[in-house]
Amino acid sequence: MRALIIFTNLFPVWVLLAGVLALVHPPLFTWFSGPYIVWGLAVIMLGMGVTLSVNDFKSVLKMPKAVAIGFFAQYTIMPFLGWFCAHLLKLPDQFAAGLILVACCPGGTASNVVTYLARGNVALSVLMTMCSTFAAIIMTPLLTKWLAGKFVPVDAVALLLSTVQVVLLPLIVGIVLHHYAPKLVDYILPAAPLVSVITIALICASIIGQSAKAIMESGGRLIAAVFLLHAGGFALGYGAAKLFRFDKNVRRTISIEVGMQNSGLGAVLAREHFSILAAAPCAISSVFHSVIGSLLAGIWRLSK
Repeated sequence: MRALIIFTNLFPVWVLLAGVLALVHPPLFTWFSGPYIVWGLAVIMLGMGVTLSVNDFKSVLKMPKAVAIGFFAQYTIMPFLGWFCAHLLKLPDQFAAGLILVACCPGGTASNVVTYLARGNVALSVLMTMCSTFAAIIMTPLLTKWLAGKFVPVDAVALLLSTVQVVLLPLIVGIVLHHYAPKLVDYILPAAPLVSVITIALICASIIGQSAKAIMESGGRLIAAVFLLHAGGFALGYGAAKLFRFDKNVRRTISIEVGMQNSGLGAVLAREHFSILAAAPCAISSVFHSVIGSLLAGIWRLSK
């Protein structure tokens, strides 16, 4: 069990390693494509769903201010940062659309692990991830249509339907299992985080591998844009929490929640509705937010 936890907590290492290997030798991961990617994300969301109960939704009422600030920051700071970085670095249209799309996605489930490592408020992190994930059904398609519509045609209705399929339905199934099949949930729960880590690494490495040539030819602009998006998200998320005078644990939690996106969702939506090139920023996003978040968690954990 301890080895399982250690392996799971090293998720940034696996995502980074898989991404680099995918650039060097794409066939290692490009086999994991098509329906595998969609089903992979559904498994991740199902894993999140089985951890949720009706009481979790009631808990939102106990810390409404922190959840509201985190939610607001998630869907204002990141989308506009994505738009700004795409314009600042003059990304090609498909890369720009993908960057904006991942910026409009909800917080990633990996943020809960990073918050724990950073000695943040884990319960708050879970609640914010839950709220932003359910809101993504509406917010992600609408914000993407508004901010990325200049770069590529965006069918907001089709995006909404895809989001329902890969986010809402697995979450609902997971919540139902949590309440009506507790023994099954207890059996699969210890392995669920590790399965999510492996699946995220496979999804991102596959997309990086399929876009390897275009990524290498981007001259570093795409890498810089994704880095600026997440570095800015962590910094501005922390600043927003500090502005409202939250304690350091809540500031760290909001910073991590804002800075870490559900890149897997972005990758699936980009691949389905734009192109494999548009999915590349989402895959790279997973590497950057995991590495930056883990570094911050290490620093904050040491500073107590």
